[in-house]
Amino acid sequence: VQVVESGGGLVQPGGSLRLSCVASGFTFSTSVMSWIRQAAGKGLEWVADTYGDGRTEYGNYMKDRFTISRDNAKNTLYLQMNNLQPEDTAVYYCALGPRGASIPGQGTQVTVSS
Repeated sequence: VQVVESGGGLVQPGGSLRLSCVASGFTFSTSVMSWIRQAAGKGLEWVADTYGDGRTEYGNYMKDRFTISRDNAKNTLYLQMNNLQPEDTAVYYCALGPRGASIPGQGTQVTVSS
């Protein structure tokens, strides 16, 4: 099982980023995939899940600005993040299973700062 996250970086408040996660070593198309984040010095926070049939679920206050999606043909998971705020600063992880049951990757850093 391998996932490689990308797309993080430094963005100003109000900006947008799209994270990507390329997966391999398992049947991506039927797997529940999720995004999890962890701010410095804090615990893991669930962002969103997507199911093989395209159904999505979001953590508290995430749905307004974040959109999770997937491309099963490319084994790729996405997270579109809009109107980013400093409190969104964290390492974002692509995970397997609902609510981030398994986190095999290294994550991608998102920093929101002026």
